[in-house]
This record gives sequence, structure tokens and C-alpha cells, in this order.
Amino acid sequence: MDILCQAWRAGDPAFHQAVSSLFKDIDSAAAPAPPAPRQPLADRLRPGDLRAVVGQSHLLDIAGPVGRMLDAGRISSVILWGPPGCGKTTIARLLAGQTDLHFETLSAVFSGVADLKKVFAAARDRSAKRKGTLLFVDEIHRFNRAQQDAFLPVVEDGTIVLVGATTENPSFELNAALLSRCQVLVLHRLDDDALETLLVRAEGEVGQSLPLDDEARSALRAMADGDGRHILALAEELLALSPQPNPMTSSDLVATLQRRAPVYDKNSEGHYNLISAVHKSLRGSDPDAALYWVSRMLDGGEDPIYILRRLARFAVEDIGLADPQAITQALVAWDTYDRLGSPEGDLAIAQLVLYLGTAPKSNAAYRAFKQAKTAAQNTGSLMPPKHILNAPTQMMKTLGYGKDYAYDHDSEDGLSGQDYFPDDMARERYYDPPDRGFEREICKRLTYWDKLRREKNAKPKDDQ
Repeated sequence: MDILCQAWRAGDPAFHQAVSSLFKDIDSAAAPAPPAPRQPLADRLRPGDLRAVVGQSHLLDIAGPVGRMLDAGRISSVILWGPPGCGKTTIARLLAGQTDLHFETLSAVFSGVADLKKVFAAARDRSAKRKGTLLFVDEIHRFNRAQQDAFLPVVEDGTIVLVGATTENPSFELNAALLSRCQVLVLHRLDDDALETLLVRAEGEVGQSLPLDDEARSALRAMADGDGRHILALAEELLALSPQPNPMTSSDLVATLQRRAPVYDKNSEGHYNLISAVHKSLRGSDPDAALYWVSRMLDGGEDPIYILRRLARFAVEDIGLADPQAITQALVAWDTYDRLGSPEGDLAIAQLVLYLGTAPKSNAAYRAFKQAKTAAQNTGSLMPPKHILNAPTQMMKTLGYGKDYAYDHDSEDGLSGQDYFPDDMARERYYDPPDRGFEREICKRLTYWDKLRREKNAKPKDDQ
């Protein structure tokens, strides 16, 4: 031992390195190995057979498009379009497994043309050895148009079977040429029955029941919002809790778990779908449905000013003069929101939705304007009749400007009955209001004025 201590004090580098390595090896051997990471519940429950996939029977049953492909033993390229957590990735993996195709996967978020070329080259080598390739591309809508074009020759010649997954409308996000070579399969968000099936499977996998009463279990399914992956993550969190003396109520559940953020993108198709639902609900005089869709938009983070702008448009397009106060209400609600902001100003939006939903409806002004615009485009060079033109100069008076103009206020009924259309154009009727709301009164006025106009134009001019 003394000899070793003397050697250590002497500072021999080789001796120091040997001793350090010795103790390092001892420490490494003594330290326990880190535990292997536990596989998430959603991965453990991933189906091993297409028949175990929930919520998509319209595609996977024997009569569905995927079922028919498998029955025929031939898979064609498809685009799987559906919301998050509905089973797109699972279906792609199972298709490859059940058809003996080599499975390749790419994410359009992280991959570029170079990655595609490598995958295509490997697929050609397999094809030469009579082995097919199923290429699953997640978020395929993230590829730009040029990158999407790269798929065309290999899909066309059968080098790969493409299975693309997207949450966005393929009609808007994918090239028409690529779409023409693929079948678009629409997956549904998971309904309550499908989500309940997943919860039962989770309980069977873990070997214990969720600590929830019936109402809380229903609330859990609602919190998942149709996303199977999310409900399994929530279930895993609940099953990991220490044993509960009593089942959780809905309030306990909300306090324990965070609600899933709504699937809503202000720049995607969902944005336009929801504002369309608002507009159609209002047009159908269903204020409750309209209020629901507006709440969905606000809850998803939509700009309230956008909603107010569209509601103002609705007031003039679908209500118009049936209730002239509609546009006033829209502008006042807009101004109120500007002054209060959220959340206080949100009530002004709700009040406006209820007002517009319960107001009488008329698109007569909208239709009249469209017809007048068409007529103006077809007869844009016609001059107004001379009798309604001002004549500030002598030359214009000589040309007949203002001649025989009848000042309507001088007539007994406040209506001269003169024609104000161009001389070379027959009088036309664009505005045809319905007999409801305030336009009922307008109908009476128009009918009365038409009667006076016919009578005055039937009399000789000297009698007028």
C-alpha cells in the first residue's frame, strides 16, 4: 500500500490514468441500470388487426373501400383525410402488414425532396426483387406543390403504394394530378361508442377500472373531443392516480385533467366550415344553433372582429329591409365589442346573434342589387333620359336637358310618375320584397306607387 501511495504522490500520469479507469469501472458496475421507459398506453393498445380499429367501419368493413381492396388482394394509393386521433397512422401500418408490403414512413414536416429520392430509390430496388413498398406520408398537405409532383411517376408506375394522411381538405391542399391518382377516404371523428370501447380496452390492459362515476365518464369522453389518442392519454393519467376512496365526479375530473384544446385553425377549412354553419343557422332562423357555432369559433380562438364583420354582412344580405334595424344592431354590437373587448364584449356578439336569428329574413335587396348590376353591365353606355338631367348652361338647355322634368313634390300624391330609366331601355323591376317584416309596409308603398304611375302615364300629358 505504501508503494502505491508513493507512486500516486510522484504524479506519474500513466499510473494516475490506470487508477482512475479502475475506479470508474467499479462505479459503473455498481450503478443500477436506468429503468426502461414505459410504453405509452396508446401505443400498447394500438390494434394489430384492421377489425380492431374503432369508429371507421364505413371504410374497413367488407363492403367498405378498404375492405374491398383487401378482399381483392390489391391496395391502391389512398389519401386518409380525418381529424387527429381517428386512426390514420394505425390503418396505414395495418394495410402494409396485411398485404405483405414493406412499410416506409415519412413526415412531411421533417422531410424534403432528398428524403423522397432515397425512399423512391430503395422502393425501386425492392420492386426489382418483386417486393412492394407502402409509403405512409403523415401531414402530406405540408409538402409544397413541387414536392407533391415528385410522387406522380412512382405512384403512376406502381413503384410505391402511397398512403397519405391529412387533417386538411385534400381538394384545397393537394395537387389535382396527385388526387387523380389516389382515392380519398374520409375518416370520422370518434363517436361516444368508439371512445367508450377504447376506455374499456384501457381498463383491461391496466387491470383496473377508471375512478369515475357515470357522469364523469361521459365528461371524459367529451373532453377527448373525438380524439382516440387523447382519450387514452387522459385515461392513462387517471389510472396512474393513487386509489380513490370514492369515484370522481365531473367537477373532480375537470379539476384533475386539462381540457383538450379544440381542433380549430383560423386559416384552414374548419374556419370556413364553422362560419358557414353560423350563416346557414341564422338564415334558417335557428338562433340556438347559430349561438353554438359562434361559441365554437370563439372557443377555438377566432378573432371576434371577423365574426362581427360576417354578422354585419348577414344583416344586409339575409335580413335587409325586412328589419332595417338589423344592420344598426350589427354596427352597435361591433362598436360595443371595440369598447369592451373580451370577455365582456362577447355578450354583445351573443346578443347580436340572437337578434339576427329571430329577425324576419329577406334577401330581396341582395337579389335586387345583383340584377341591377347585371343590367348595368349589359347596358353600361346608355345615357339617362334628358328630362332628369340638370342644365346649368344654355347649350345644355338647348339640347333638351331638364325639359319637361316634373318636380315630384309639386304633384298631389308626391309622385310624378315619370320614367327614370334610359330612353332605350324598358322599365325593369329588380326589388321584389316579400310580404313579411317591415317589407310588408314597403310592399304596400310599391303597390300604391305602381298604381299611381300607371294612372298618370295613362292620362294625356295636358291633364297631368
